[in-house]
Amino acid sequence: MSLCSLSALPNRLQHPQVRDLAWTILSPPLLSEAPQCQRHPLSASCWNSDPERLANWLRQQDAEPSILEAWLSLHRIRRLGLYYERLWQYALSHAPDIQLLAANLPIRQNGSTLGELDLLFCDDQGVHHLELAVKFYLGLAQGDGSRHAHWLGPGSHDRLDLKLDHMCQRQLPLCTQPATLAVLAELTGRPVQSSFWLSGYLFRPWPQSCTPPLGANPHHLQGRWLRQADWPRFQSETPDAVWQPIARSAWLAPARVTQAELWTANRFADWQAANPAQARAQLLARLEPDASGVWLEQERLFLVADDWPCNGAAARPLSST
Repeated sequence: MSLCSLSALPNRLQHPQVRDLAWTILSPPLLSEAPQCQRHPLSASCWNSDPERLANWLRQQDAEPSILEAWLSLHRIRRLGLYYERLWQYALSHAPDIQLLAANLPIRQNGSTLGELDLLFCDDQGVHHLELAVKFYLGLAQGDGSRHAHWLGPGSHDRLDLKLDHMCQRQLPLCTQPATLAVLAELTGRPVQSSFWLSGYLFRPWPQSCTPPLGANPHHLQGRWLRQADWPRFQSETPDAVWQPIARSAWLAPARVTQAELWTANRFADWQAANPAQARAQLLARLEPDASGVWLEQERLFLVADDWPCNGAAARPLSST
C-alpha cells in the first residue's frame, strides 16, 4: 500500500480544516519530472509505509478537530499558501518519526533578510530543508501547452516557469549561503538536503483544451476554465448540473456542501448576472448528492474575465506573495 491508496479519504471526512489537512498530505504533485529534487515530506515516515496508520490519525482529527482549530488560530492566516504551509507544519509536528526543527526560518545578514526556509526537519533519511507551494495554474488556449510559461495563475500574476525558477534558483540555494550555514550549525551539525514539494491543480481551457506542461504528473489534479462570455454555451451542454462558487479559503480539498448550504438555481443565476465581464477569476465546483444527502464536488472550473489573461500578464515577474 501507499499514500495513493488513501486518495478518497478527504471526501469521507467532515470537518473542513481536517479535510484540507488530509488533502495537503495526500494530494499528488503537479510534476513528476522537475528541474530539481522533489520530495514528499512524509516519504521516510511510517505514515508512508503504513498508510492505514495515517488514515486512523486523520480520522481521529476529524472526530476531535478542536486541537487543529486551536493550533491554526495561533496565527492569522490570510493567504492560501501560508495556510497550506501551516497544515504541513501541523502534520510533521505530529508524525511519530519526524522531528520538526524549524518552520518559516528567517535568514538574515547585516540587518537584511535574505529569505526564509519553509521547513527544516529530520527523519530516518537525514536532515531536510523543504520548500512548499500549492498552485492553481490555467493553461493558455493558444501556443504550446507543454511550455511552463503557458501556465498562469488565475490572477495572471505568476507562471509555472517563474515559480519553478524562483524555487530552484533562489529558495533552494539559500541553504548553501554562509548566513544560512551559520544558522544551521546551531540547529543541527548534520548535512542538510534541500528539495521542494509543489502540489495543486492544472486547469485546461474549454472547449479546445491544451497539452499538459512538460513533466506533468500523469495523476495531477485537474479542472477546466472558461471565460464568462462562454458560460451560457457551456451550461447548455449540461443544463441540470449544479454549480456553486467556492471561497478561496476552501480551494484545497474537494467541496463538501450540506443541503442547507446549497445554492438554489435562482441564487446562482443572480450571482452570475451580478458578475461583470471583467470580474476576477472565480472557482466553481459541480456538486452531486451522496447517499446521505451531502453534496460533494465532482469537478471544478475557473470562470475568468472575458479579457483573461490581462494584457502583459505573461511578461510579469513572479509575485513575491
